[in-house]
Amino acid sequence: MTFSEYQLLTVLAQEMNMRKAAERLFVSQPALSQRLQNIEKQWGTKIFIRSQKGLSLTPAGELVVQFAQEVIEKEEKVKEEMQSLDAKVHGTLKIACASIVGQNWLPQVLKRFVQKYPHAKISLITGWSSEIIKALYDDEVHIGIIRGTPDWKGPKLHLFKDSLYLVDREIDKIEDVMKTDRPFIQFKSDSNYYQEIQDWWHRQFQTTPKRTIVVDQIETCKQMTFNGIGYAILPAITLNGGENDIFKIPLTDDHNTMLNRDTWLLGYESAFELKQVNAFVEVVREHLQSHPTAF
Repeated sequence: MTFSEYQLLTVLAQEMNMRKAAERLFVSQPALSQRLQNIEKQWGTKIFIRSQKGLSLTPAGELVVQFAQEVIEKEEKVKEEMQSLDAKVHGTLKIACASIVGQNWLPQVLKRFVQKYPHAKISLITGWSSEIIKALYDDEVHIGIIRGTPDWKGPKLHLFKDSLYLVDREIDKIEDVMKTDRPFIQFKSDSNYYQEIQDWWHRQFQTTPKRTIVVDQIETCKQMTFNGIGYAILPAITLNGGENDIFKIPLTDDHNTMLNRDTWLLGYESAFELKQVNAFVEVVREHLQSHPTAF
């Protein structure tokens, strides 16, 4: 049966009168009678019994009409859910994020996002900025959040910049760096960040560190520094202000301007047309407005 036939049966069951039902359905009585006969033929049973007083349902007819009402109710529910899809943010938001940002900044934004859009799902991968750019090029994610200055032709949003500091438990002046025998602790990173640190070091000291320890994670570097094993150069995003007995010396260039590290949000035009991506960018902007000087 078509949906209009389900409606026909429910109207007949409500009116129990061919004339009144025909008027409600905007058809003639003969046409309605013919359609009812066809429906009964499909079911292979009598659904209504006619009499001078009107219509009455057969036992089988009661089952058929109940089924027709359930179908109509289900269709209405599906329509309501489809309409709600237009109003709600659904789908999976795929993000690739620089590890340092994923650990120290993104959780606050994602918390706000899931509270505001509980029907959306999140897929998150972290890594180096070069890996994130590749994930974008390979169409594996909708949004990339990277560190540094991006060579990106598509839409991009500047998130924040944070300063670089020489961090140590003992050294409180830059000139004391070359006096210590304790190691310079470095973490592996994208080549442009590593090169930026190298350039600053050579401008400042015209030589290489006496001793160096290289670790694979910035958090390892931070914890080793905080435990007094050596000194390190860390971005402000990793320093939450709760460190005890730690000296933080800002890095400056030749013009005495503080060295900063930028963070950007990138994506393709097509990705920003998705409702969940637009919603996330909206939440990011709200977060930036409420936390304008996070670092």
